[in-house]
Amino acid sequence: MTNVLAGRVALLRPLAAALLLVAVPAAASAQSWPRILEGDELTRVVPSSFYFEGQSAPTQMRNAAAVQLGASRFAMAGLVDTSGYSSEVRAKYAGFLITDSPITVGGARLPTGAYGFGFGAGGWMNVMDLGGRRVLSVRTRRDAGLQRPRPLMMTQARAGVRLYAGREWVLLSAR
Repeated sequence: MTNVLAGRVALLRPLAAALLLVAVPAAASAQSWPRILEGDELTRVVPSSFYFEGQSAPTQMRNAAAVQLGASRFAMAGLVDTSGYSSEVRAKYAGFLITDSPITVGGARLPTGAYGFGFGAGGWMNVMDLGGRRVLSVRTRRDAGLQRPRPLMMTQARAGVRLYAGREWVLLSAR
């Protein structure tokens, strides 16, 4: 009986080793999401220009940010040079928000797509389709304790990432 048991254990060892070889790399490569992109990763996903209301404007790469929300899920935002736009468009449009999967912005659902956005007076962020029609408006929060605010940036948050415009921010989350 002991020889039979020893034979079965000997047969199971290669199987166990093979399963371990498959499981360890998978666990090691597991990422924690969301993950803010930087450097070359950021420049690979953020477009160099953006189309809005019949015009294209260059992206201000120093004021662009992107987040990886899952294995192949990204969201990005960037300010654009709106100097060629009319004052009416500049008043509502500061940059773009692109997501390749549904997300929430300040608690409101935003479908997959490319959008323009602006932070308005009174603590609101407005998100518009490419034709300039408002898709949603959400309340912003103010972070008075933020050291060195930038015109646009993302930081880690417990339930997603904070998209900042100066000290004003909204929470972006995967859906």
